Amino acid sequence: MAERAQPQKAQDKLAFLLSLVPYLMDHDRVSVAETAAHFGVPEEQIRDAVRLISVSGIPGETASYQHGDLFDISWDDFEFNDEIVLTNLVAIDDSPRFSAREAAALIAGLQYLSALPEHADRAAIASLQSKLSRGASAVPSQVAVEARETDDTLRLIREAVEHGVQLKFDYLNSRGEHENRHVDPLRVESVDADWYLRGWCHLREAVRTFRLDRISDPIVTDEPITHGATDVTLPDTLFEGSADDLLVTIDVAAGAEALLADYVPDGATSTIVDGRVRTTVRVSHYHGLKRLIASMPGVATVVAPPEARAVVADEEDRHHAKIRRLERNARSIAGRVGGL
Repeated sequence: MAERAQPQKAQDKLAFLLSLVPYLMDHDRVSVAETAAHFGVPEEQIRDAVRLISVSGIPGETASYQHGDLFDISWDDFEFNDEIVLTNLVAIDDSPRFSAREAAALIAGLQYLSALPEHADRAAIASLQSKLSRGASAVPSQVAVEARETDDTLRLIREAVEHGVQLKFDYLNSRGEHENRHVDPLRVESVDADWYLRGWCHLREAVRTFRLDRISDPIVTDEPITHGATDVTLPDTLFEGSADDLLVTIDVAAGAEALLADYVPDGATSTIVDGRVRTTVRVSHYHGLKRLIASMPGVATVVAPPEARAVVADEEDRHHAKIRRLERNARSIAGRVGGL
């Protein structure tokens, strides 16, 4: 004779029901046997709980229960197939929800995060995406996040880091020269929209930082790394100075100095000039300076040396010329449309 389950205390039964309802909501259709196995209870206890849920709810404005005020299930599935399908949710459906547009934006962000090497738990991200879709006030629009050229490189680097093997690739250095590099990959980091690999470079016999969009033809080898994260010291800052670095004086808006923390060399001093902070930054080449200033429009201005000012001014001129060209094209198109 089967052993009867011990009756639950009231607080235990309540805790069980409060756990069961969200579980059933997350599973559109689930068998009694699977639910019982999940909670580690007899199947009959699940059936009793479902029957109790089906007569639970919140009375409406009349203080009496009307249609739609109670939880409901698909009774045919429950009685004939031993499956649980919730067909009406009480109060929970009335709680604040993301709009379809908000849910779509969050799902797009999760799609992007799932492609990054430090977010390895893609199952958890996929589960969250599914819950966002079900929990929105309307069906979110289908959004596809465009893959970037560096995504494949990120994937290969992540694979090499996970397996502790060396990488080989062609690298475009700051002087515009291509070099074959053999690297023990140690860490992948990002600054704004740019990704960087930090690792032991066998060519330079030192730790080096490589920007991923300058890496081409990466190959994951089967050679184990010879310098691991415990064998070398990775500096706290992403960018390390060298004797060939360029020193540039810039003015930056007060309060924005922290944005330049990775570029300010040790021992650099700051002064206040016309309400702005004047300091020195270190860059490996003027292309990097252009990117830095462009990322801080209206916040940072190059003061010296003159050649640095000229390079940034030339870049700004090209940018403004591009904007003017786009505006002319837009006006031309608008004129043609208006004449139809």
